[in-house]
Amino acid sequence: MPLPRPPVQAVVHHENVGRVERLFEPILFGHRLKVILFFVLVSVLLGFQILKLKSDASFQNMIPASHPYIANYLKYENELRPLGNVVRIAVENKRGDIYSQDYLDTLRKITDEVFYIPGVDRSNMRSLWTPNVMWFEVTEEGMTAGHIVPDGFDGSPDKLEQVKTNVVRSGQIGNLVANDHRSTIIMAPLLELDPQTGEKLDYGQFSDRLERLIRQKYENGGIKIHVTGFAKVVGDLIHGARAIGLFFAITFVLACVLLYAYSRCLRSTAVTILCCSLAVIWQMGIVSLLGFGMNPYSILIPFLTFAIGVSHAVQNINTMASEVHGGRSNMAAAKATFRLLFIPGSVALLCDVVGFSTLMVIDIGVIRELAIGASVGVFVIIFTKMFLLPILMSYVGVSPACLRKQERKARSAHRVARTLSRVTEPRVARVVALIALVILGVAWTCSRDLKIGDLDPGAPELRSTSRYNRDNAYTVAHYSSSPDVFVVMVTTRPGECASYPVAAAVERLQWEMENLPGVESTVSLFTGMKKMIAASNGGNLKWSAISRDRYISNEAHRSLPSDLNNNDCSMVPVMLSLSDHKAATLSRVVQAAEKFSAEHSNQDMRFVLAAGNAGIEAATNIVIKQAEVQMLLLVYGIVALLVWWEFRSWRVTVAVMLPLYITSVLCEAIMAKLGLGVKVATLPVIALGVGIGVDYGIYIYNRLEHYLDRGHTLKQAYFETLKTTGTAIAVTGVMLALGVATWVFSDIKFQADMGLLLAFMFLWNMVGAIVMLPALVSLLGASGAARTSTPAVSG
Repeated sequence: MPLPRPPVQAVVHHENVGRVERLFEPILFGHRLKVILFFVLVSVLLGFQILKLKSDASFQNMIPASHPYIANYLKYENELRPLGNVVRIAVENKRGDIYSQDYLDTLRKITDEVFYIPGVDRSNMRSLWTPNVMWFEVTEEGMTAGHIVPDGFDGSPDKLEQVKTNVVRSGQIGNLVANDHRSTIIMAPLLELDPQTGEKLDYGQFSDRLERLIRQKYENGGIKIHVTGFAKVVGDLIHGARAIGLFFAITFVLACVLLYAYSRCLRSTAVTILCCSLAVIWQMGIVSLLGFGMNPYSILIPFLTFAIGVSHAVQNINTMASEVHGGRSNMAAAKATFRLLFIPGSVALLCDVVGFSTLMVIDIGVIRELAIGASVGVFVIIFTKMFLLPILMSYVGVSPACLRKQERKARSAHRVARTLSRVTEPRVARVVALIALVILGVAWTCSRDLKIGDLDPGAPELRSTSRYNRDNAYTVAHYSSSPDVFVVMVTTRPGECASYPVAAAVERLQWEMENLPGVESTVSLFTGMKKMIAASNGGNLKWSAISRDRYISNEAHRSLPSDLNNNDCSMVPVMLSLSDHKAATLSRVVQAAEKFSAEHSNQDMRFVLAAGNAGIEAATNIVIKQAEVQMLLLVYGIVALLVWWEFRSWRVTVAVMLPLYITSVLCEAIMAKLGLGVKVATLPVIALGVGIGVDYGIYIYNRLEHYLDRGHTLKQAYFETLKTTGTAIAVTGVMLALGVATWVFSDIKFQADMGLLLAFMFLWNMVGAIVMLPALVSLLGASGAARTSTPAVSG
C-alpha cells in the first residue's frame, strides 16, 4: 500500500486568483449536491433553448458590411440586385436544341415555378418567357421590338422558327441562351428579406425548394438542370452540414475509446464525457439566447467545444488517478486536483477565449458569430470542467483497474520519458533549437506563396466533383457571359448620368478594362446607347458611337431598359465580366479601377467601387488581408501577456510562445503548398490553433515548475513532468487530432481543409510543447523563474 502523499505544493503567482480558488473550494465541495442540482437545472433550461436554434445563413452576413465597397453597393442595392445575389438556372435539352415545343413548354413551367418560390425578386427575374426580355431590330420601316416567345405561341414550326429568329435578334446568345443553343438560363435575383413577413431568406429552405420543385420535378432523360449562385452554394453547404451528426458521433466514440484506453476507468470516462457534453449543450443554448443561429461555419463550434473539453479533462483524470494512487481518499484527491489545475487550467482556457475572440476584428458576420460561439464554448468549459468535474470525481473516484495501471506506470522504466528528458541538456537543447530555426526558415519561405482569397474556379468551399461545381463548369463552358461580374458605379448629379462627359469617361474606362487580363467584356448604359443611335440611323455601324448632341443621347437613353441606370439618373453601373474570381484576377481589376477612379473622378462625376458578386468578393479579400496581420498580432500579443501574467517570466513566455509561432508559419506553408487561400473559411484556423495549442505549454510548464520548486534539477523535473502531464498532453494531442481529422471525409471542402489543418496544428503543437519548450527553457535559463517564485502550501 503506497504511503500517503504530503500536502500538495502549488506555486501561486497571483493572490487574486488564489483567493478565487480558496473561495470556490469550500463552496463546491461543501455543497456538492446543491452544485450538481444547479448544473442539472441550467443544462435543462439551456437544452430547451437549443430547440429554438435555426439555420441563419444570409448574404449580408457573409460580406464585410462596413467596407466602403459594400457600403457603396448597399446604397444602390435595389438597382444592382440583378448583379449581386442571383441564382442562375440553366435548363439543358439533352436531345437537341431549345427550339422544340416540349422544351419551351418545360421552360415555361420551370419559369412559373421559380417565379412563385418565396425569396425571388419577381420584377427583375429574366427568362425567355418573361416580358422584360425582348428583341430589337432595325427594318426599312423603322425599329421594331417584341417578346422572344411571340404571343399565341402554339409550338408550330412557324412559331418555333420565329422564336429562333427572335433569339438571334435579341442579342441573348451567350447570355440567356447557350452558345450551342442547347440550353437557356433563368436568372432569379433574390430578396434578402421577405417584403411581406420581414423575415430573412432561409437559404437552406430555398435550396431545398429548388431541388424539389425544379431539379427533381423536371430533370429527366431529356432535361438537365444546372443551378449556380451564392444561394445555391450556401444551400449545398447547409445540406452537407446536416451530416455533421455523423462526424460528431465519430468524435464522441473516439473520445470515449481513447479516454478509456488511457485511464482504464469506465466511471471517470463516463463523468468526463458527461461534463464535456454539457459544455456543448450550454454553448449551443447560450448562442440561441444571444439570438444567433447556426450557419455552415459556426456549426463546427460544438465539435471544438467537445474536443477542447475532453482535452482539458484528461488532466483531471491523470491528476486524480495519481493522487488516489498516492493514498488520498476520493474527496481529498478531488480537492487536490482542483487546487493543482484551477490556475493553469483557467489561464489556458482564458488563452483559448482570447484566441477565438480576436477573430472579432474581422468585420464579417459569420466570422464574428464563429468567434462568439467558440468563446462562449470555451468559457462554459471553465464551469463544467473546473467546477462540476472535480465534484463528480469526488463521488465516483477511479476504478481498481485505473489504480493498477497507475501502479504499472510507477514501476515502469519510462524509457521514452527518460529519452525525451535529455532535451533539457544544453548540448541536445541547442540541436533542438537549431532544427526548430531551420524548420521556421523553410516554412517562412514557403509561406510567402500564400494568397488571399479563392484560388480555384467555382465554389472552393465545395469539392471540385460536387454537383454545384459541375453545374458551374457547364455554365462557364456553354455561355459567353461570365457568372463573375465586377461592377464599377459612376455617380453624377441627378439627371446627368447619360451626358456626354460621363459617356466619354465611361467609354474610356471600358476600353482600359477590356484590355486588362482577366476581363472578358464590359457593358454599360452607353453600350446600349451606341447601338440605339446606330439603329436610329438606318443601322449604319458608323453611327455606333456616343454623341455630343443631348437630344440624340436622350432619345437613345429613353429607348433602353431602366436597369442600366437608377431612377433619377444619378448612377450608371459599368459591368465587367471576369474570366474567374481568383484572388489574382480580382486584385488586378481592383488596382486598375482604383487607379482610373483616382485619375478621372471630379466634383461632377465619381467612379466608386464595387458591386457584383466579384466586387463583393474583392472587398472580402481586402478585409481579410487587412485583418490577418491585426488578428495575429492581437492573438499572439494577448496570449503572451496572459502567459507572462501566469508565470511572471519573459523567458518562460518566449519558451511557450515560440513553438506556437513556428506552428502558425508551418500551417501557412502547408496552405500555400495545398493551394488553399486565406479566406473566410481558413483564416479562423490560425487563431483556433494558437488558442488551443498554448494549453499544452501552460500545463507542461506548470507541472515542470511544480517539480522544480520541490528541488529537482531541470532534467529530473522534466522527467517527472513527462511521466504525468506529458503523457496526458500526448493523449490530448492525438485525441484532438483524430477528432477533427474525421472532417477530411466531409462533402464540404472547407470543413475538410479545416480538419486537416487543425489536426496538423494540434499534433505539431503537442510536439512543440513536449520537445521544443523544455529545450528553450534550458537555453534561456527559464527554470530559474520557478525558484524565485513564492510557494503557497495548500492542504
